[in-house]
Amino acid sequence: MSARFTERAILLGRRRSLVGILTRPVTAARTDDPAIVILNTGITHRVGHHRMYVRMSRAMAGAGRTVLRFDFAGIGDSEQNTEALSTLDSNMADIADALDWLERDCQVSRVILVGLCSGSDNAVLYGYRDPRVVGLVLMDPSIPPTARYYFHYIAQRLTRLRHWISVATGRSGLVRMLIAQFMHRVRPARPADEIAADGVQFSPHLARSYQRSVEHGIQMLAVFALGTSRQTYREQMIDAFPNVSFKDHLKLEAFPDSDHLFTQEKDRSRLTNLIFEWLDSTTYRR
Repeated sequence: MSARFTERAILLGRRRSLVGILTRPVTAARTDDPAIVILNTGITHRVGHHRMYVRMSRAMAGAGRTVLRFDFAGIGDSEQNTEALSTLDSNMADIADALDWLERDCQVSRVILVGLCSGSDNAVLYGYRDPRVVGLVLMDPSIPPTARYYFHYIAQRLTRLRHWISVATGRSGLVRMLIAQFMHRVRPARPADEIAADGVQFSPHLARSYQRSVEHGIQMLAVFALGTSRQTYREQMIDAFPNVSFKDHLKLEAFPDSDHLFTQEKDRSRLTNLIFEWLDSTTYRR
């Protein structure tokens, strides 16, 4: 126990097969504040890269928030799903189980989903389906490349001999991305429950999920790390989804020199403070 928060391990789901950690303030959490649910990034279990989610959960609980971080089925300490479900369907069911548990055991009626990379993609694909979700914190989510993205990407690499060697030998990330984008354009459209993890940014279902999030009044904070090749400019998310009317439902932030995992301590501190500020200043409409 800390002077500011408590932590306990819990079992979730119909089979009590999902393992999570509930972090709560020692003093009673404010009943009007949504709880925070942090989702796995890829196959990284609930502690997050370099204990990122441990520190984030404890900081949030110390500030009065209830926080749940748990492992999807087959990740970390959670048992493999025995049902014949796609990975996406399994993840969606796991999030629903986590929110059901919070509502039943902690009397939580509103939730904010937090994720990095694939965790943020799962948050977007799930959020609008559940009226308990009022906000999304999306750290470096998957978004399609744009014409401006390609311009920046190529301009940054024109002077690098290593880049031209990579292009010539077929190892260029840009070439692989262009091929992937072409393949996703020419192949038949998949139903929403068959979105492939490596092609989520090219799926029309992603744009629809953002639009439905806006329509359902979900508030979003999207934070991008521009020190990688995933995104090259702050407004890329707006340009990538021209048919989504984000309006005042989206707050965009960009870290110019950060890596994908926000590894540097200064970036972690800035990220945490940014999330705190957004949580305290946001009015949830759902």
